[in-house]
Amino acid sequence: MIKEVTYTKGGEFLLREFAPEEIFTPEDFSETHKMIAKTTEDFVNGEVMPRVHEIDEMKHEINVALLRKAGELGLLSIDIPEEYGGLGLDKTSSMIVAEKIGPTGAWAVTHGAHAGIGTLPIVYFGTPEQKAKYLPKFATAELISSYSLSEPGSGSDALSAKTTAKLSPDGTHYILNGTKMWLSNAGFADVYITFAQVDGDKFTAFIIEKGYPGVSTAAEERKMGIKGSSTRQLLLDNARVPAENVVGEIGKGHLVAFNILNIGRFKLGAFAVGASKHVINEAVKYADQRKQFGKRLHEFPLIKHKIAEMATRTFVGESMVYRTAGMIDHLVRSVDKTNPEASKLILKSIEEYAAECGMLKVYCSEILDYVVDEGVQILGGYGYSEEYPMARAYRDARINRIFEGTNEINRLLASGMLLKRGSKGELNLFGYAKQLFDELMTPSFASNGEEELFAAERKLVSNAKKITVLMLGAAAQKYMMNIQDEQEVLAAATDMMMETYAMESGLLRVMKKVASSGEAQNAVYIDMMKVFINDALGRVAEHATNILASIAEGDYLRTQLAALKRLTKHTPVNTFALRRRIADTVVEMGGYKL
Repeated sequence: MIKEVTYTKGGEFLLREFAPEEIFTPEDFSETHKMIAKTTEDFVNGEVMPRVHEIDEMKHEINVALLRKAGELGLLSIDIPEEYGGLGLDKTSSMIVAEKIGPTGAWAVTHGAHAGIGTLPIVYFGTPEQKAKYLPKFATAELISSYSLSEPGSGSDALSAKTTAKLSPDGTHYILNGTKMWLSNAGFADVYITFAQVDGDKFTAFIIEKGYPGVSTAAEERKMGIKGSSTRQLLLDNARVPAENVVGEIGKGHLVAFNILNIGRFKLGAFAVGASKHVINEAVKYADQRKQFGKRLHEFPLIKHKIAEMATRTFVGESMVYRTAGMIDHLVRSVDKTNPEASKLILKSIEEYAAECGMLKVYCSEILDYVVDEGVQILGGYGYSEEYPMARAYRDARINRIFEGTNEINRLLASGMLLKRGSKGELNLFGYAKQLFDELMTPSFASNGEEELFAAERKLVSNAKKITVLMLGAAAQKYMMNIQDEQEVLAAATDMMMETYAMESGLLRVMKKVASSGEAQNAVYIDMMKVFINDALGRVAEHATNILASIAEGDYLRTQLAALKRLTKHTPVNTFALRRRIADTVVEMGGYKL
């Protein structure tokens, strides 16, 4: 059970210690969660995976048919309220569906573009009339949705969009002109959620239907990966859109865009975890069949290293995803669903963890990139062949570092959000940083006299938090209002935040498992946790060193580096031996069956 905490602020993971019972893990899935997982997995394995090559040939009728089958199973309506034909389930359920669909690559994009960013603007910002008109048909894929924000001249800088909207003289329609880019599902979508500047300067969201006058799409884009997803430009030439199709408020389209992207980032983390698990399974299957020099491939220590690292990173990514889902669900449970403002309150609950959602998107997409790269390497020449599954997985993974805001943008946003909240007093970031700096002068600052279970690992995680807070505080003090110009510092700070969140999420999950079933039954989890914390602390130290070198010099720099050395001092574990054990267990299980 999750410990009933009063309230956990976004970013608070850096500021205090958490007990294992305070976090949600996959081991806490309810029977409903397990049923959703099995339903989705059966659908993916039985209906989607056998057709991935046909889907990659851009046979979009398959995408549509599969969406409608998914609708029959309820896999499009997890986030749609019950009164509008949906299931209205928790965010954990939504993440489970995303994870299980992750291995499908292009079809995962089709599903996410419709059931995620194509549906949620109406769920959270739509009028009752808009919800009643569209959501029941989205739930069944009678109508298929898409979402467009980018334009030929505006990608990451979405608010600089040039598409215009002007109210008609009779006030019944908006006249839209412009071109939108990268619409997933555009080739078969019935609805486009898009954005335009009303009167040239009021960024606003609109619902556009395919049949409206002046609305058309360009030819299919030819892409490196996710080939089977339909991607086109949306062309608006004096397009007539009913005035009642404005989503949210005039001039408040940024609230729609950024909040929906935030949820998309959250889901993308789960998609990446699911795809990583699938790739590990394929790599292990090959490594168990292939023989070289009289041995199975997985018997070679360097291949063991790859398998173990793939599994370890995926384990911590999975732990981060469901920990975050649990925090959001904990907050959402306090919302009265009968309140007319319930949608806004639920959205606010999700927004509280915007930094964590951004970190999930970055960290898990980069885990997946590592996993697919090593997957290709394990298969060798066969990994480069389209006859084997690794080539598609490798190509499909690359888009995730660009989707939903590039990883560079998200690195700037995550640490920037925490610094902004700290400066407003919403998070005691700077007060804690000052306290840590004062304590830095005491000899016992990094001492560890505990003898409790995993005391050494807990201390390392605690110290990683302290280092991260100290670096955020020092950077803010150095650059003050100009911190946004120091992109390398912000990115390094976010990397430290991500590593720390990953370390603690994995540690707490293992502690929770051991408390329920003992150490012997969880040996592989303990090994993965120890390997990850050992290595992640080194990455935290490297980022901290780079930040210090950019903000300090001379004696002050040497003093800070000495303090950093104290905080990162530890007895290293034998990661070679641990990785061999991890790999042997993963191979014995037949893949990521943890």
